[in-house]
Amino acid sequence: MADKLANYLENLRNCLKIDSAVKDDAIREISTHLEDSSQELKEGGLNEEEASRLATDKFGSAQLIAQQISEVHNHGSWQDAFFAALPHFLVATLFASYYWQNTICLLLVLIATTCAVIYGWRHNQPLWLFPWLGYYLLPVMVTGILLIYLPQGWTWLAALVYIPLVLFIVAYIVRQTTNRDWLYVLLMLIPILVVFMWLTSSSTGGQFLPSSTQLQANTLWLALSFFTLAGATIAFVRVKQRWQKAVALLIPASLILLAVTLVNRESISLGAGSILILSLLILVMPAWIQLKPALR
Repeated sequence: MADKLANYLENLRNCLKIDSAVKDDAIREISTHLEDSSQELKEGGLNEEEASRLATDKFGSAQLIAQQISEVHNHGSWQDAFFAALPHFLVATLFASYYWQNTICLLLVLIATTCAVIYGWRHNQPLWLFPWLGYYLLPVMVTGILLIYLPQGWTWLAALVYIPLVLFIVAYIVRQTTNRDWLYVLLMLIPILVVFMWLTSSSTGGQFLPSSTQLQANTLWLALSFFTLAGATIAFVRVKQRWQKAVALLIPASLILLAVTLVNRESISLGAGSILILSLLILVMPAWIQLKPALR
């Protein structure tokens, strides 16, 4: 294959933001088409370099072709949108009905989340999987935080064993998700960020985790936050362009952060405030990077 075709396909591969298996199939089909087109041009009297250049020029800009392919494959159906938003609806319902205090209900949601993640991971990571991944990672991270409440001496021993394992799991999942599109990393992390926003802003007395009474005082706000995430997820799945997906996540998440700050403005400590600011940066910066070219 001529260098021109190879460079074009490599550029196209780098621009494509879709599942790796689908990406390989798309590149293979386009490569076959370009080779056939180039061969026809060579039979018409052009040399190999000219034929490769003309074939790629006629096919179109690699960036534009990649954008069109990505929009087709990243535009989910209403069914995809429903299943992607389902974990947010489940958590919101738990808080709205006050069943978040029922151990059996929490266990059922955890089992459902685990089953959904296993099924989705084994079936080529469909679009609806990523919010479920966020809730799957949440207990893992909270457990690591709870290590600070172990008896003195045991905390460091447990941390030495548990924290590297957690970092490995999170890094592996984030890497696999990034291979498709870093926007899906943001979609996966948003429920974790929202939970940590409420936990840190609602806690008092130097404790990281709030008491049951403190959570009960914010139950309706918590339910509304997760219903908002559900709506944002549906919008994310249904829109086509990447900058629209960024907006679909950025605006609702920013509104939730504002609500957290206003509801707990009298009790937010310096540490909690720092975490809220960090959460805002995590939400805003990646989405802004994606939005900036679209606003020019």
